[in-house]
Order: sequence, then C-alpha cells, then structure tokens
Amino acid sequence: MQLHDLKDSLFSILKTMEFVDFIDIALLAYIIYLLLKLVSETRAGQLVKGIILLLAAYMVSKYVGLKVITHLLASTIDIGLTAMIVIFQPELRRALEKFGRTKFVSYFGFGGDMDTLEKRWNHAIEAICDSCVELSATCTGALIVVERQVKLGEQIETGTMMNALPSKEVFGNIFYPKTPLHDGAVIMRDGIILAAACFLPKPQKEESINKKLGSRHRAAIGMSENSDSVVIVVSEETGQISVAMNGVLTRDYTREKLKTLLVNELIANQQDIISSNKKQVSSFRERRKKR
Repeated sequence: MQLHDLKDSLFSILKTMEFVDFIDIALLAYIIYLLLKLVSETRAGQLVKGIILLLAAYMVSKYVGLKVITHLLASTIDIGLTAMIVIFQPELRRALEKFGRTKFVSYFGFGGDMDTLEKRWNHAIEAICDSCVELSATCTGALIVVERQVKLGEQIETGTMMNALPSKEVFGNIFYPKTPLHDGAVIMRDGIILAAACFLPKPQKEESINKKLGSRHRAAIGMSENSDSVVIVVSEETGQISVAMNGVLTRDYTREKLKTLLVNELIANQQDIISSNKKQVSSFRERRKKR
C-alpha cells in the first residue's frame, strides 16, 4: 500500500513540474557532481562518505520512528553544516581559485602590456632552459616556480625579495649549494625573478606520492596543487628535469621539450585567453547597445 501511495505521489509531482523545474534539477545534479569530483581522491572524500551514511541513517530512523535517534542525528547534521565549512576549507579555496581563473574573469585581472610581457617571457624562458640544462649537467638541485593567474603572495613572503632579471648566471648563483638562497624555491612573476629561498606547501596526497621522490619534487607537486603555477625541478641526485602542473609531475625534459611547454603555457595560452576575452567583451557591449 505504501509503495502504491509513493508511486501516486511521484506521478502527481511529475505532472505539476514545468520545463524550468527540470533545468533546476539538472543544474543541481551538475553542482553535486562538481562537488563530488572536487573532493574525490582526497582526505575529504572519506568525510563525504561518512556524511552520506549519516544522512541515510537519519532518513531510516525517521521512517522507522526512532524518535531519540532521529533527534540526535538531526542535531548532529545541524552542527555538521557549520563544521563542513571548516573541514572543506582547502577544497572550497581551490574551487574559488578555479572560478577566478576562468577566461572572462582573467580578462579584467590581467595587468600590463601584452607585448612587453611577451618579450620578458621570451627572455625568461631562454634563461630558464639554459639554466636547467647547466644545473642538470652538474646535478645541482633547483626549484623554479612560474606564477600565472593565481598570485603567490603567501609563498613570496617566506623568501628573500630579489626583483632580478633572469639569466643562467643568476640562477647558477642562487642554486649553488654553498649560497644562503639555494635551499628553497625561486618564484617568478611577469618574467622577473621576484623572490628566492621561498617555502612551498606540502602536497595534499603526500602518502600516494612515489617514495623515491625527494623534498623538491614533493614541494613542486604541492605548489602546483594549490595554484595554476608551472613548477620546474632539477634533481640533485640524477640531474633529471621535471615539471609539475595541476598536481601532476612529468619527467625527463630536454631543453627543447621544456621550452615548448613553457612557450605554450606562458605565452601562447595567455594570448588565446586575451583574444577570447576581447571577443566576449566586444560581443557583450554590442548586445548592450542593441538594447
């Protein structure tokens, strides 16, 4: 009888629904999917499973009629909504940062003349590639963070300000083992060496990282997880050149391969974003004029 009533209720709900309601449900489902994707394969993923079980237990206890258990679970869920903001703070931060990196938003946040920046980056890319090849040949450890849209003010504050034009001589002096600045990361902004000896965040999935990777590689992965930066690593043990982006470390870079990646990520990609955003803004302005 209850199943029959439930079936009738569902049919009556479906009859009253309009097209906009289906759009509403589809958007809600997509938001839930994005949230689940955001916390998957992280420590927060296990917490999500616990919350789902808690909600399931609440629904079952309410359906059965366990008043005391239902009250306790309801109170726990109310408190849990506030606790979730604290628990998922890193994930929420990453989600907001990703939103801030969208093409339309980046148009308004992009500063400086594009031609000047392109010239700076062309010079900087050559210097980075030459330096990495020389450091690799002598097995000198190095860690270079190239800032993009997400600003790295917190990490810059932990290091020593430089504001220096990049060159293989400058990188060589910074990463020479007996200098005060060698132990840490160089952070670059707009084609300039902004700071050296900077501390980087640990990776969120440190337990799943290959045990053979050293502290530089782990720091590179952690920095790329927390921002959209490109992080170049030269191994002190093998001289191998690696690059970390979006939490993924790729290895065995030659000079040509490294230059191609940096040009695509720092120059070509930025040009595409600016060109796309100019078209979007122009189209938006035209629509406003017609109105």
